[in-house]
Amino acid sequence: MLRRKPTRLELKLDDIEEFESIRKELESRKKQREDAEAAAGADEAAAAAGGGIALGSEHKSREQLINDRIGYKPQPKAGGRAAHFGSFEF
Repeated sequence: MLRRKPTRLELKLDDIEEFESIRKELESRKKQREDAEAAAGADEAAAAAGGGIALGSEHKSREQLINDRIGYKPQPKAGGRAAHFGSFEF
């Protein structure tokens, strides 16, 4: 295998300016998203405190969201002994 000297990379002024502009853009997007989430959180808190208003189907547990995403529809378990022993009842 042939060895060669490492390649030298030089950082130019244009590269630094491009990096700074991209970094500022990403920070502004992050700040806007955080502000939007904070506003949405404040709206939810106001709605929850406003006389017991039900949140409806928008407020689902993590398990329900996953089940909806993968298409799993859990069936309720039948209660009692009859479910365990078929038609036999004691």
